[in-house]
Formats: sequence, C-alpha cells, structure tokens
Amino acid sequence: MKTLTILRHAKSSWGDANLVDHDRPLNARGRRDAPIMAARMAEVGIRPSLILSSSARRAWSTAKEVAKELSYPAEFLQRERDLYHAGVSRLLDVLAEQDTGFNSILLVGHNPGLTDFANYLVPDLTDNIPTCGYLSVKFELDSWNLKDAESVELVIYDYPKRVAS
Repeated sequence: MKTLTILRHAKSSWGDANLVDHDRPLNARGRRDAPIMAARMAEVGIRPSLILSSSARRAWSTAKEVAKELSYPAEFLQRERDLYHAGVSRLLDVLAEQDTGFNSILLVGHNPGLTDFANYLVPDLTDNIPTCGYLSVKFELDSWNLKDAESVELVIYDYPKRVAS
C-alpha cells in the first residue's frame, strides 16, 4: 500500500513585477496557511517518508513550512525542477522514478498540473485545487508507477477555506 499526497503551493506574491514567475515568494496569507494546512495533514495522519517539491521559490517555501510542522528533516527535502508547472505525464514520470522503499510521498507543485493530476487519480474530483489545498490517495502497488494502479482510494481532500462538515 502506497500513499500519495499532492499539495498545491501556498498563496504567492505578485508584488514585485521584476521577478520571474519561478522566483515569486509566498505572500502573508501563504506564510499563514502553510503551517495551518500542515497541522491539518498531521491531524489526519499524513506522515510522508519523502517530500518532493517543485524548484519554484513559492513551492519550496511551502514544502519547508510543511516539513517543519510535520517534523520531517529539512535536509531530506528534495527539489525537482521537473515539477515546476508539470503536467500529468511528467508528474507520473517523476513519481515512477522514486524508490519503492518510500511508502508515503508528498509532492508539492502547481496548477493547472496538480488539478489535472488530481482528476486523473480521482475522476471529477475538482475544478481547481486552491492554493495550499491538498489531497491524499492510497493505492495497492509495490512501485510508484501509478499507470499500473488498478484503483485509487481518496483518503482526504482539504484546502484552507474548506468548512468541516
């Protein structure tokens, strides 16, 4: 059994028009939401054995905040340039490359790719994963080649403005 959690980076700043997209930092709301959402992940038992992040500054900052809240060693965080604005195919490829010894991976990235990926995993789940929103799925595989997954079980879909039912 493997668990995959995908997390869209927290809200970023558009305040400096001179910055290229890759270098945009988190804004105040993003810095506030990242640890809150990480605490909510911890509450439902999400404990990644590997955290992979897009190399973009906003994703990397989100990953570091989440890692801190989940007591995940910062030195084990991995930056993956290929996750920067990756589509479904590239996300599948990056995951398939991961060691089978990891049973739980947290992937931090961007829209629209993450929303497309979420709907690939759980058809018709959402029109949009909000910033700092995440979903976690489980599947029966020994590898991270999700193309081989016969079924995927949604564990949770959560985002900052979701009201608990």
